[in-house]
Amino acid sequence: MHELDPKYLEQMEQIAQDIQESDELAQYLEEEEEELYTRLKEMFEPRIAALHEQVADETPLQLVSFEVVMLDPAFEGLYLPKILGYSVLRGEYNRDYKYVRPQEHFKDVLLAICNSANFDILKKRIGQSIQMGVAFSSDIWVTNLINAIENKRVRYYLQSQKLDRFRMPEERAIGLARYKRQFQNENYQSAEFPVDISGLKVLFSQLKSFLIYRINRNGNNSSLIEPLKTFINRKEFQGTEEHMQTMVLFGGFFELEKEDKANLITVFNKVRKDDPEFAQKYFRFLLELHHNKTLDLSPSADQRLSLIMDRSVKDQLSNFYDVVDTIHERGYVNDEVHQTIKLYYNQNKGVSLVNECIRQIIFHYFARNFKNMDASAYPEFFEINKHFPVYMGIFANQKFNQNIKDLFMTYVKSLLKKYTDKRGKDYQDIKKFVSTAFVDFGFLTEKEVIELFKTRRKRKKGE
Repeated sequence: MHELDPKYLEQMEQIAQDIQESDELAQYLEEEEEELYTRLKEMFEPRIAALHEQVADETPLQLVSFEVVMLDPAFEGLYLPKILGYSVLRGEYNRDYKYVRPQEHFKDVLLAICNSANFDILKKRIGQSIQMGVAFSSDIWVTNLINAIENKRVRYYLQSQKLDRFRMPEERAIGLARYKRQFQNENYQSAEFPVDISGLKVLFSQLKSFLIYRINRNGNNSSLIEPLKTFINRKEFQGTEEHMQTMVLFGGFFELEKEDKANLITVFNKVRKDDPEFAQKYFRFLLELHHNKTLDLSPSADQRLSLIMDRSVKDQLSNFYDVVDTIHERGYVNDEVHQTIKLYYNQNKGVSLVNECIRQIIFHYFARNFKNMDASAYPEFFEINKHFPVYMGIFANQKFNQNIKDLFMTYVKSLLKKYTDKRGKDYQDIKKFVSTAFVDFGFLTEKEVIELFKTRRKRKKGE
């Protein structure tokens, strides 16, 4: 847990002071009416939320420290229901949707709420968070948590939040998906960097998810540079898959100063030379990133990774990035690029990791073309289709063909929703193209083409 920056701490102390000196709090303490606490919440929680968002954006590794400060009674429990929700969702789950490690921060926040003088009001905003946090935790851990509370009424309340339906993993999965939707637009992710090998094995999965999350946000990640550099320079980590994966994320997706980039290049190529299995581990992770639906392993990320590679080392990585550079510099529709890919591809086994990486790069070029293509751009779709038979011949890979088919069919169906006039030129052009090209590609049979363009009879009332 990183220590909170004094500039944030000063602002938090000011908020706490303003709360304690406010007329709203004085009136609430005198009359103890819920609507007066609601007024207090409306007055101060937006300030707390704005500061939380600032910390989350600028220094996310300090978020837990920020939230620990919020447990101080001077804040009167304000914003704690939100923090409780964040603490539930930060946990790492196993396949049975149970926490891999006990969530002590969830426990600390919950205990602060339970011990708050404002518990009876706060409990109206925390029921679902408690249900989910308890469901993901072990029975023994939950029992010990409840027993740590002296107030019998509060204990009974917590026990009532243990729902029988969440005993089943599939119900926990459904509950988690539903619960996450409430927080989908909020920035609350944080992580802890390991400092030794035992910590590496325990903490890395969550750290990797956090780094990918930060990459996808495309925000201010400057505060992560030093912790990442320290991680990469730890000699005891070098040679592990976790270390290699961190170097790839750091080098491919972070904007580095000249000195930091030089340091990464030195460490990366040293590990690369020392580990005979390094290339296979690297390609395996590259494929994981290609298949990650939330991450775009873009040409610019490829180019940044290419610059890390010491080309004097004659191995699979040097050969691979020579080809990748050619694809990105000259374009995947270039005839000479087709020949370069074919020559390289045939030097490797068709099912090899490196060949799958090449297929993924080409597939994502096709996919990016469709990302922002609306229905009116269908002539461009016809042009793109001309390049597919080339790669179908080079790769001779059924999975690649199926992925392209799914891409093309999704777009064709969007065209048929827009162009419904069967006598119109647009509709006829689309039908003519699909009837010829998709049959030639093996995407559809002639019977399936007829079915695709068949007019659906509208049901009459009462049918």
